[in-house]
Amino acid sequence: MNLRVGNLVEVRSAEEILATLDERGELESLPFMPEMLSFCGRRMTVHKVAHKLCDTISRSGMRRMDNAVHLTGARCDGGGHGGCQTACSLYWKESWLKRVDPDEPVTAPAPEAPSRMLKLLEVNTRKGEDGCYSCQATELLRAAPTCLPFRDLGQYVTDVRSGNVGVMGMFRTFLIGLFNRFQGLSNKVLPRRLRIRGGLRWGFVAGRAGAVTPTGKLDLSPGELVRIKSKEEILDTLNDDLLNRGLGFEEEMARYCGRTARVRTRVERCLDETTGRMLSMKSPCIILDDLVCEGVYNANCPREFVPFWREIWLERVEEAR
Repeated sequence: MNLRVGNLVEVRSAEEILATLDERGELESLPFMPEMLSFCGRRMTVHKVAHKLCDTISRSGMRRMDNAVHLTGARCDGGGHGGCQTACSLYWKESWLKRVDPDEPVTAPAPEAPSRMLKLLEVNTRKGEDGCYSCQATELLRAAPTCLPFRDLGQYVTDVRSGNVGVMGMFRTFLIGLFNRFQGLSNKVLPRRLRIRGGLRWGFVAGRAGAVTPTGKLDLSPGELVRIKSKEEILDTLNDDLLNRGLGFEEEMARYCGRTARVRTRVERCLDETTGRMLSMKSPCIILDDLVCEGVYNANCPREFVPFWREIWLERVEEAR
């Protein structure tokens, strides 16, 4: 379909989508999930062209995805997966969409999903009898089996042609990638005193808290205004693996240090992408409005993860009456 960012599309009816799915409820190894049914028949715009993604399961780097896009405002609400709060941006195969003209009359509301589709989707949310779940995030290595090396320049051309990123943004990300590969090489062959900033990746995040990381409690509620602490303050809460009580802080998150944002929700549960097990948060964890991983330091990955924030990384902002 050669979709680009901003194109108007209509999600096909449940019956039409069912005709594209195999016995596992998948198309090209990508599951169609129960949470996606509510979008059937709706007109939406293409937010990003999902031609690649970062591998957060095996850490193999970037991987190639074919014939898929992300739609504006279409995130998983976890309703079919135990209330998972990860809020992943859903993947839509082009076969599940049709391009429409803005002047084209809106079609009648889509009928309810056929019962055989509901049964199929109910089955494909489970990995086995051990209570583990299956979703697009847990199956991405099958849906995107081909690694996409940094030297594959075609991906950067696609970034620009698709509208995912501008020319200057593409060059910035490419240069950051070159720098990170130099840093990785320097860590292998150079003594520490000769490395740039200790051999750290761009963003220069290094934990300083030691093995036992501190915790903090603000009892934040949805709607409250907070400020993300400075990077220096946050580094004092991280161990050598950039974790605080098991939750990671990444270079992409450091770009938001000093910003103010509103609390969207408190995170209580999320799926482990590797195993499909439901994890319960033991320490306070927060999602902030409108803050996502933009992939600036990671090859312009279009997945746009929603970062989780520890309360110790935040501080309340008093609002004027």
